[in-house]
Amino acid sequence: MRSLGKTRWSRPVGRAVSVGLCGAALAVAALATPGPAEAAPERPSQRGGGWDLKDSGTDARFRGLAAVSRNTAWVAGAQGTVLRTSDGGRHWRNVSPPGAGALEFRDVEAFDGRRAVVLAIGEGEASRVFRTADGGATWTESFRNTDPRAFYDCMTFFDRRHGLAMSDPVDGRYRILSTADGGRSWKVLPSDGMPAAQQGEAGFAASGQCLVSSGSRDVWLATGGAARARVLHSADRGRTWTATDAPIPAGDPARGVFGLAFRDRTHGIAVGGDYRADQPSPKAAATTGDGGRTWAAAAEPPPAYRSGVAWLPGSRRGALAVGPTGTDVTTDGGRSWRTVDTGSYDTVDCTRDRACWASGEKGRIARWERD
Repeated sequence: MRSLGKTRWSRPVGRAVSVGLCGAALAVAALATPGPAEAAPERPSQRGGGWDLKDSGTDARFRGLAAVSRNTAWVAGAQGTVLRTSDGGRHWRNVSPPGAGALEFRDVEAFDGRRAVVLAIGEGEASRVFRTADGGATWTESFRNTDPRAFYDCMTFFDRRHGLAMSDPVDGRYRILSTADGGRSWKVLPSDGMPAAQQGEAGFAASGQCLVSSGSRDVWLATGGAARARVLHSADRGRTWTATDAPIPAGDPARGVFGLAFRDRTHGIAVGGDYRADQPSPKAAATTGDGGRTWAAAAEPPPAYRSGVAWLPGSRRGALAVGPTGTDVTTDGGRSWRTVDTGSYDTVDCTRDRACWASGEKGRIARWERD
């Protein structure tokens, strides 16, 4: 897996319509429409809205993010840090698992304000899964990897019970971990339905989005580090897979697909590129309309590497992409993108009640606010 920010890399997820910055910003303005009992936020950013930074009280880097609602969100990151808010980010409670300070959390999946599952990355026993059912007051370690060849990167859930986690290739194939009880217990799935990995191929633990699902059975896995960037798809909860090349920069351990988002089982967006700041990423996004069987490069991609992506709630064509150099929006399903913010974020997640959250380096956590 790719442990970004580390020095060590182990073995080697129609016509373009051009939109102006104003139109792009207005496309996400509806995200933060307040509910009936909630007043509109008073922090204007740019025309249409923008990210409102929250005080997390820490400088940990948060690559794991689970947005539950406009008020409730979880983040997970460096030094075993897990935070939770229930008041829209005004206050953050440190709910880190005891004794986890040496771990690197890179993914968190939350069902509500009390139940969440976090994934720690690393070789061998550094890869672990923790679960809480009381808002982080107590945690249970439900999985600890004992295979020194495995390195878990990302996690996803189909519903409150069924979920998967993925490891970089072991014996030439990606390893899939499965739960059917909400993360209380896990088992490794058979690998005979997994296509062979390319030489040097792996996943990127950059945003918790190298393994994503849509619906009750479909799941996609993003790869990089090899000659070709690929997206693998399973329609049976991870038992059998097919692989498709993605038109995103590859051919180097720092390049590939870093994040995926699907708004249904057919329409998806892939983002990535080259995560090194001194390297260009001319084709940082791609789209699919057939469940990942084919991918098309964005006609007007984001201007640089992007690690996270999310569909705007209630929209069939709008999405946000984030990375260290900014946030971009699309209003045409991912074919063209426009930058709307230059702040650094690693991941983004949106909720059914029309809120979007982002998190990243130096304790940065933000929620999109309308003007």
